[in-house]
Parts: sequence; structure tokens; C-alpha cells
Amino acid sequence: MKCAFIDRNRHHWPVSVLCEALEVSPSGYHQRQQRSAKDKPQRGYMSNDALLAHIKAIHAQVKGEYGWPRMWKELLARGVRVGKERVRKLMAQHGIRARHKRKYIATTNSNHNLPVAPNLLGRDFTASAPNQVWTSDITYLATAEGWVYLAVIIDMFSRQVVGWSMQPHMKAELVTDALRMAWFRRRPEAGVIVHSDRGSQYCGGLFRDTLKAYGMRSSMSRRGDCWDNAPTESLWGSLKVARMHGRHFTTRRAAMDEVIDWLSFYNARRLHSTLDYVSPMTFEKNWFAAQQGRAA
Repeated sequence: MKCAFIDRNRHHWPVSVLCEALEVSPSGYHQRQQRSAKDKPQRGYMSNDALLAHIKAIHAQVKGEYGWPRMWKELLARGVRVGKERVRKLMAQHGIRARHKRKYIATTNSNHNLPVAPNLLGRDFTASAPNQVWTSDITYLATAEGWVYLAVIIDMFSRQVVGWSMQPHMKAELVTDALRMAWFRRRPEAGVIVHSDRGSQYCGGLFRDTLKAYGMRSSMSRRGDCWDNAPTESLWGSLKVARMHGRHFTTRRAAMDEVIDWLSFYNARRLHSTLDYVSPMTFEKNWFAAQQGRAA
């Protein structure tokens, strides 16, 4: 009661005077205040139950793709101010984790006598602007009707998938269609480097002629070295962990629809660690806005 009286009147009288009048130790009063501050919820503090609800909702929306670092960034982006260590511990306590990656075999065949382009990148996948360096690769998806093969074109500046193609075969048309889609969507100036492995689809005349028609330069990885095309390999890992692992597709169409849905999510919303945890499209949009600001 005495401490409560001091709290109510401390703005009118010095605390020392009030303590003396009520025969209360000043040090004891201040210690009590400190204990009360620790016990009292902070303004804007979110309980563990409320935070867990947010985490579970995001986990469901991204279909289990985010580990705690990306989950923490997503929470911050949604206006939930919380420490990363708290997110990590809460996810661990409730068994919420990213789906684990699996290894997948190579799909392209580099045992051929077709011409091979030099490696123009040397594992340097950086770009200072859009449409300077693109990478491409092929992966496969299992369905009850048979395989579906997916080829993509990725812009290394923003990691955005700018072109893709899906077919029930791995002929040269698969990768060429993805390249054509990328060109029609982006309309880049001549000089774009298109990096791939040494698969026959990329070394064949159809793909090489298409590159030449668009004024693009071919670059190829060394034989059997997946690290020479690491960004595309990383994309495959994310796709298969997020949407394909453990799924059974009865038709090719069902698998293709799932891939298209994921690619839309990846480009527009998925937080990318190499882009300071923004999506590829947001990263590119911010860059264009900065360029316009400098020109103004």
C-alpha cells in the first residue's frame, strides 16, 4: 500500500521525502519498482501463443519451406517485431522446421562430340544490372503418367526465373522454348551471357542458333561440376523440397500446375537470402526505383 501511495504521488513530491514520511527504505522501493518492471509485459509484447500462431500460419502458407532465419525475416516484413533467437527456440520447441533437402541425379548428358562453349563466369554469378547473366538447367519431376522435364532461365542479378518450359521429353526444344520465353518477357539488349552445363540440348545447333539470333553469348560449366552452375542447382533444391518431396502426382498436368504455382511464389514472394531477404521481383523493383531516383 505504501509503495502504491508513493507511485501515485511521486510526480508531486520527491521520492526520498515520501519514503521518509512513510518510513519506507528508498533502496527497497526502487528494488520493488525494478521487479515490477520485469514482471510487467512490455508495450507491444507478443505472447508465445500469439507468436506461434503467426509462425504456424506462415509455415502453412509457404508449405514448410522456411527455416527459422527466413521465418524471422518474414515475421519482420509483416510487422511482427521479435528477436531471431526467440523465433528459433519457439520453432525448435514445437518441431517446426524447413523440409530437408535430398540429392537428385543429373539429367543432362555431356558425353557427346558437339561444340562446347568456354566457361565465361568462373563461378562468379554476380551481376550489376538485370539481363547481364542468365543461367539455365534441366530437372525432372515424377508423375504416374511418366516424367515431366523442366528447364528454366534465371537472371543472376535478381535470381528471378525469367523463362521456363515443361515437356515430357528432354529434347533441345525444351531449353530453347525456355530461352525464347525469357527473351520475349525481357527483351534484353545483345550481349547477355547464358550459362549452362554441357548437355547436348545446350550444345546442339537449335539452341546455339537461337542464342546467335538473340545476340547472346554461351558459357558452359566444366564437365561434371555442379558448382559451376550452383544458383540453378539451389533453385532445384528449393523447388523439390518445398513442393515435390513426398508428393504423388497422378498426371503431368498436376505436376506442371504445382511448378507454375511455386515459380510464381518464388519470383514474387519468397524471401531470398542472397537478396537481403526480399523476393526477386521486389529486389528488381527496388533497383529500378533507385535508378530512376538517381536520374531525377
